[in-house]
Amino acid sequence: MTPQYISSSSEISVIRLKPGADLRISLQEFAAQNKFSAGVIVTCVGSLTQYNLRFANQKTPSTATGFFEIVSLVGTLSETSLHLHLCISDGHGSTLGGHLLENNLVYTTAEIAVARLRDIEFHRVHDDVSGYRELEIRSRSGQDTDGKID
Repeated sequence: MTPQYISSSSEISVIRLKPGADLRISLQEFAAQNKFSAGVIVTCVGSLTQYNLRFANQKTPSTATGFFEIVSLVGTLSETSLHLHLCISDGHGSTLGGHLLENNLVYTTAEIAVARLRDIEFHRVHDDVSGYRELEIRSRSGQDTDGKID
């Protein structure tokens, strides 16, 4: 199966979340308010007082309170959907990561750079292989996405 790919120009926005903000909800609101058809997280640093993550192949989330450094935030977003993974470390440097859910609460700050991809759109469609709604990439100009783009 040929991977789906498209090149796109981008525009970077930087967001600073303040103490108590919910990381996921704030990013969803940002994408919706700015009408993102496709975006990616470029980088994120900050801290949390609570994490709420779903680990690989688990149905229930894992939650803890304390003080955690945001080591990495990666993923895709649009005004209608997010797919984000978060990696955090505790006060001893132990790290864990998983699928970002709601109720990841900012401690001091979260400084996030988000790239808006101007030439493409993200859609979530049912995938018969995974059983989940997976990313479908569409060109905003109508170009074919199954192979090379001229």
